[in-house]
Amino acid sequence: MEKIGMKKVAFITLGCKVNQYETNGMIQQFIKSGYQVVEPNEKADIYIINTCTVTNMSDRKSRQMLRRVRQCNPQAIVVACGCYVQVAKKELEKIQEIDLILGNNEKKDIVKYIEEYRKKQNKQIEIEDVMRQTKFVDFGEVTYTEKTRAVIKIQDGCDRFCSYCIIPYARGRVRSRRPESILLEIKEIVKQGIKEIVITGIHVASYGKDFKQEYQLIDLLEEINQIEGIERIRLGSIEPLLINEEFMKRLIKLKKVCHHFHLSLQSGCDETLERMNRRYTTSQFINIVNILRKYYKDVILTTDIIVGFPGETEEEFSKTYEFLKNIEFYKMHVFKYSPRKGTKAAKMKEQIDGNKKEERSQKLIELSNQIEEKYHKSYLGKKVEVLFEEKKDGVYKGHTQNYLLAYLPEEQVKAHGIENEIIEVKCTCARKDYLLVEI
Repeated sequence: MEKIGMKKVAFITLGCKVNQYETNGMIQQFIKSGYQVVEPNEKADIYIINTCTVTNMSDRKSRQMLRRVRQCNPQAIVVACGCYVQVAKKELEKIQEIDLILGNNEKKDIVKYIEEYRKKQNKQIEIEDVMRQTKFVDFGEVTYTEKTRAVIKIQDGCDRFCSYCIIPYARGRVRSRRPESILLEIKEIVKQGIKEIVITGIHVASYGKDFKQEYQLIDLLEEINQIEGIERIRLGSIEPLLINEEFMKRLIKLKKVCHHFHLSLQSGCDETLERMNRRYTTSQFINIVNILRKYYKDVILTTDIIVGFPGETEEEFSKTYEFLKNIEFYKMHVFKYSPRKGTKAAKMKEQIDGNKKEERSQKLIELSNQIEEKYHKSYLGKKVEVLFEEKKDGVYKGHTQNYLLAYLPEEQVKAHGIENEIIEVKCTCARKDYLLVEI
């Protein structure tokens, strides 16, 4: 319902869960300041685009969104913030539709900057250099919730500098959030009845490395595991080298940790990995996979793969294909290499033809689909626990603790709705991309 006299603000968020988390932090600021938050397709007084710059496509989409919202209300204030701003401020200053440009660190004070702009029409905001940032910027009470799970940002920044990646320049060095702040936020989430949390960040495996005292990701997970009310702890994308015997001997004791790990591989060829500056070999990665499968018999592994990286020969791609075929990831997110200005890889010779990238991409997507269907068939007749998230088109949708997608027909539920409930069900039918279950 429209509230008379209240200024309206709308958000469009591009990119990762960290961006989504920060958007919610900004939303909370506006609500506390008396603004009404509306959908981005509605007429608003302020449109805020939280941009992404992970690929050239992300940059293009950010620019498109910034131009599009102006059509909703030509008199509105249009704000660009986030990662694309951080690495391409001068480029964005040329776009006439944009009124105000803010970086990642300015998000925490976005209401202040917009109020100042409304009074003075001052577009020249000094964006802080994130490479000099040494402390984690804490939004305070954020609670970004995806239906029945909450996303918790525990760190920012990355020190890895993979040759294809611009993100360290957009996010800066590793800064970890204080554990007491994280634990407080999770305890507040429990009060809302949320049962599952997702631990996220730019490089989660680096959590704690900037603390003076020794405190790492596993220490944090052990504390979270003790919080009553939280039933599932899901890890976002993690650095493969985090996984070793010492880490797993402690992790296996944490019964709330989900048996799903997203290990960002990028290539299954040692020569390509070296050019990418990924800092591990395929033999090391195999060992990591074997460790996970030793401790969790039902573990589900997903990954990211880049095809068409500069210099990737047919032989190198074949090595990657066979490596992936042997590992059998449950799901692979396949990306065609996109040169990012400012990265080492963008200057490399032997850039790969677009048609070749598309061909290799399709081969891996087909392989991923085949393996996913094979996994689903292996669950036929088995019982699993599903956290149901929503009802849509006559079925309840949810995920197992190891992140298999499950559908339960609505007619199976007789008493009441089951959103945000964990229920044991039986797998009765295996489809290509989901399981059909019954109570």
